[in-house]
Amino acid sequence: MISRRSALLGLAATTAGCTTGPARQTAYQMPVAPPPPDRSTMGIDAVIDISRFVTVSDFRQVHASGILGVIQKATEGGDYVDPTCAPRRPAAEAAGLLWGTYHFGTGQMSGERQATFYLSVTKPGPRTLLALDLELNEPNPRNSMRVDQAEEFVRTVSNATGRLPAIYVHPTWADGEPLPNSNYRLDRPVTAGSILARCPLWVADYHDSPEVPQAWASVGWKLWQYAGDEHAGKPAYGQTNIVKGVSHADRNLFNGDAAGLRRFWGA
Repeated sequence: MISRRSALLGLAATTAGCTTGPARQTAYQMPVAPPPPDRSTMGIDAVIDISRFVTVSDFRQVHASGILGVIQKATEGGDYVDPTCAPRRPAAEAAGLLWGTYHFGTGQMSGERQATFYLSVTKPGPRTLLALDLELNEPNPRNSMRVDQAEEFVRTVSNATGRLPAIYVHPTWADGEPLPNSNYRLDRPVTAGSILARCPLWVADYHDSPEVPQAWASVGWKLWQYAGDEHAGKPAYGQTNIVKGVSHADRNLFNGDAAGLRRFWGA
């Protein structure tokens, strides 16, 4: 999901309360996904995540491609709504797909306010997967969500729904270490005692196998985003544009089988 943040430059610059950080000394780039290994022993390759930057032509073709679940961006911060979220939900569910949404967290507003906003927009049902995207805010690093805000977000969602959202995070970011080729890091590491560590881990790691952040070491990952939604000409595009019915999409493995995925979704 990191690769989509550059498209929000205009939004970040005009959103009230945002400040522009100092010029970067070294640009941060997410590692490129390697050629697809045999991941059949690691789970099922049956989940994609999308946003308005992905063109959807037919969710029935998505389902026919072996995809079982779709996670759509719903909101960002406390005031941005992805306009494609609401109209896509009925089409995806009618095609037999599991439906989920995620919120991109920022540092601008409290975690409680962001969670309340997210829930008001996504209107989750009992089978809607909920997720928090906890990562560097590339257009404005100073506006990245902090750990305390993420914890407040999770508590608010849990109190409102009785469920813990999944946490999408890069292992280096979760451990509070500098991102590759960068000085950017989370304000502090996520610890095993944090409520975040009780949430299902949706790890972003574009390598042959995922690294598990320290806070989740005892439980492991539930979803693994192994390739990002790169565009034509980029190395990972051959893995992200092969699902029919969409132009391209982030690709994710579930750590289990199809029956386990259906049990997990919305649990």
